[in-house]
This record gives sequence, C-alpha cells and structure tokens, in this order.
Amino acid sequence: MIRSLLVAIALCLSAPTLAKTVTVAPGADAQERLQEALILAKSGDVVELGAGRFDLVDGLSLDVDGVTLRGAGMDQTVLNFAGQLGAGEGLLVTSDNVILRDFAIEDSKGDGIKSKGADNIVYYKIRVEWTRGPHPENGAYAIYPVESTNVLVDSVTTIGSSDAGIYVGQSENIIVRNSVAKYNVAGIEIENSIGADVYNNIAVNNTGGILVFDLPNIPKQGGRNVRVFDNIVVDNNTPNFAPSGNIVAEVPTGMGIMVMSHYEVELFENRLAENGTGNILIVSYSKEQNDSNYNPKPIGVRVFENEHGRAGYRPAFPGGDELKAAFGGAIPPIIEDGTGESILIGDDALILSMGLTRSGQSLSEAQPALVEGATEPFDGRQLKPITLPQAMEDAIN
Repeated sequence: MIRSLLVAIALCLSAPTLAKTVTVAPGADAQERLQEALILAKSGDVVELGAGRFDLVDGLSLDVDGVTLRGAGMDQTVLNFAGQLGAGEGLLVTSDNVILRDFAIEDSKGDGIKSKGADNIVYYKIRVEWTRGPHPENGAYAIYPVESTNVLVDSVTTIGSSDAGIYVGQSENIIVRNSVAKYNVAGIEIENSIGADVYNNIAVNNTGGILVFDLPNIPKQGGRNVRVFDNIVVDNNTPNFAPSGNIVAEVPTGMGIMVMSHYEVELFENRLAENGTGNILIVSYSKEQNDSNYNPKPIGVRVFENEHGRAGYRPAFPGGDELKAAFGGAIPPIIEDGTGESILIGDDALILSMGLTRSGQSLSEAQPALVEGATEPFDGRQLKPITLPQAMEDAIN
C-alpha cells in the first residue's frame, strides 16, 4: 500500500503541468482577481474574461510566456479604466507567445495595450477606445507592440488615440490586417520596422490614415520592406489633437497615406478619397537631427494601381491655399517633396513635386510643379509577402 502510494506521488511529481482555463468574472475585487490570475498563469493557460464591465483602478501586467487572455467579445467584455489612478497603460505584456483576443479596453490613462519585447504576439478582435472622442489627454497609443519579432494585429478597432491607433515600432515581421482605425491622430503607423504587410484595413476620420516613418535617435533604424495595400483610406480630416512636441503633431490634417524617410515601400491597390491635404505624401524627415547613422530620405518607394477620389481640396500646410488656387481648387492627390530617390509612381493620377532638393529645406524654397509618373504599365511588386509562424495563424482559426 505504501509502495503504491509512493509510486503514485512520484508519477504526479514527474508529470507535466496540464494547461488550464481560469475564468474571471466582473464584479467586486475584479482588479485583484484578474491580476492574480495573470501572475499565477503558466504557459499554455487561458485566462478567460467573463462578459460584462470590469471597473479597474490600476493597470494590468502579464509576463508569463504562452498565455491566452480571452474575453467574450470586443463589445461584451470591457476592461474599463475610467477610474485608473496611475498614468500607465491599461495592459502591459512583456512575454512571448501571447494571444490577446475578444475584449475591449476603454479610457486608459496611458496607452491601451502595450507589448514590449514580446515575440510571436497576437492581437485579435480587440477594441481600444477613448469614449470622449478625440482629445489631447487621451492615451497616446491604443495597440502598441514594440521591439518584437512576429507581430499579428487582426480585426481590431481603435478609436481616439492622441498619437496612433495601431502602432508597431522597432519590430520585424509584422502583419496588420482586417482592422478599423478611426478618430485617432494617426490611424495606423509602422515606425522604424523591417518587414510589414498592412492590408484590408479601414482608416477613416483620423488626422492621417496610414503612416510609414523612420525616425532618428532610435535604437532600431533602417526601416524597410513595407507593403501597404488593399486598404480603404478615406475622409481623414480630423484636426490634429496630438500634444505639442509629438512627431505626429506635425502630420497635416487631411492626410491619407504618408511615407517619411523609409526604404523600400510599396503602396498599391488602396482606395483613397476625401483626404483634404492629399491621398499620398512622400517626404524626407525635415527637422534638425544629429544622428550620423540616420538617412532622412525616402528611398525606393513604389506607388501603383491605387484608386484616387477627391483630395487636396483643403491642404493643411504652409502655402497650400496658394497651390490650391493655382491648380483650380484642389492640389494633386499625390505629393512628393522632391528629395527622395527611386520614387516610382504608376497611378493614373496627378503628381505634385514640391521641387525641394535636400531634407530640411524650407518650403519657402519650394518650386512646385506637376511631374509625370510611369509612362507605361507599371508593376512595382518587388517585396515578398510577410509570413508568420503557423501557430500564430492557428491561434485565431
């Protein structure tokens, strides 16, 4: 009998820990119960959020690999941070192989969800919203993965960010798809990253719809290989409400897609219209900077097969009204500052070059003129599609 008991104990001790599902419901002490579940979770576990509103007063954190945080739906499970006492993010993730899905975060004091150094991370059917609408005191970023490899953002909705609704920075191997970004300063932003596909998204009523930036004085530079395609980018005319000093505070109201100082970008098969400044803008970084490793020019930007509706009827940059008058009431839908290299445009749309010759040159020195794009059929596809580990795709199927 004793021998059998010892054998049973030994088998239990040597057996692998089975993954489990821990359910957390809204109600009293939800803050403590939810954070405890995230702390005690093991790899493979699911922390399941019940339907309803979780009224939280502090940010949450997850630093365990291989955990799924799952709600009952982005409109059924709401993590409400209106009473948050600190200024941090709603949820911070610093572990790998994490799946976040089917819940909402509202009114966090800082960013909605930030993941840092979190490889193989999935954001799926998440809503992050500041319910008072555009306001400079809203959190900067709604969905904010940074310093990561393999990032999937799929079927999310972001509303009201004072910087970017969906921001992926200093990362590699990225897919952003099937998502809606509205009433943010920047709808979707890819910054200082390598290898991204941004497709089948809707960017509407932002200040700028989709931004692809490479900035100086950031540890990871040389952003390149970004494809932006099959997106709807319309009516991005919300006045810029970013706090002063933020780089996106300089994004002109009415911007559809903006590429700044980036290598190898392809923009194709997007539908763009009703963007008051312009549908597509390609420029160098124009501010003074002392980063000797930084190249401020856009290089290898290819624009082709996009559909252009009305644009340029309310340009929000110095001299824009004069240019609008010169062009009969609207400036061309595609604008480039003239400083880029290997800029190829195959769209059947007018193109305005500002005629600048170096980054940082004042617009007072601009010599704007219409330029021709490709004169024959143009296929700019040179970049390869992004592929993610199959386990990440399987996680949402």
